[in-house]
Amino acid sequence: MSDAPNINRSTERAGGGIRGGLPLLFLPLLIVAAVWAFRMGAPIGVLVTLPLIVLFVFIACGFYALQPNEAYVITLFGTYVGTDRRTGLRWVLPWYGRKKISLRVRNVTSETLKVNDKRGNPVEIAANIVWRVSDTAQSLFDVDDYTAFVHIQIETALRETASHYAYDHDDSGEPTLRSDAAHVSERLLTDLRGRTIVAGVSIDEAHLMHLAYAPEIAGAMLKRQQAEAVLAARRTIVAGAVGMVENALQQLSEREVVVLDDERKAAMVSNLLVVLCADREAQPVVNTGTLYG
Repeated sequence: MSDAPNINRSTERAGGGIRGGLPLLFLPLLIVAAVWAFRMGAPIGVLVTLPLIVLFVFIACGFYALQPNEAYVITLFGTYVGTDRRTGLRWVLPWYGRKKISLRVRNVTSETLKVNDKRGNPVEIAANIVWRVSDTAQSLFDVDDYTAFVHIQIETALRETASHYAYDHDDSGEPTLRSDAAHVSERLLTDLRGRTIVAGVSIDEAHLMHLAYAPEIAGAMLKRQQAEAVLAARRTIVAGAVGMVENALQQLSEREVVVLDDERKAAMVSNLLVVLCADREAQPVVNTGTLYG
């Protein structure tokens, strides 16, 4: 899927706060200074203490902490300043806006969807998607809610992918949902990456988790599968029986055990095939007459 046109996309850039160690050292100094000034008494003590308290609150309001795989997006009156990914205690001027965003890997299992496969048969399908935020600016500024956006795109891509494959038993040799899960998952992964790039999201993995015929046709499809399995077994039995009969006739001829004309060979072949291909055990018949009696 190609990128959406006519979109002024945001681009993440490093920026934002500074290490919080130095501003943190000022807080106890301000407290000591405020206590000392307050003990001086009015009016000088009050005039000195109030600015110290305001400065203390000003510095204290600028702290924030970052854990591994977290980021803060820093803005100034609606303007994007930068993204801070450096872990630990950080500090920024209090009037800068801060929005925390997780960079951790997320694992989502979609809801079981009822979709139509390539042949129009209703099937139930679900997928497991592993994704993460890669560009914080795009995630926050280019889509309204990047988490909801990803969930909707997962459902859309899953429906689109399922419609290009038959559930199974494709005589043309094309990949099917049941037999070629890896191929289907790869197409789903490619489709999802194209759909979610606008949200600054990276799709790491996509795998089918659930695949079944819809309940209304499951019984009929099961009967079809059973019939096809029986036919496949019959083909194998017949192929083996023909080989055994051919081998038996060849050995009888080579060893000159008995000489059979075409009519007797045909009768023998018919009898052997009946015995070898029958569902029940053969009942032996003892011929007490002549060979041709």
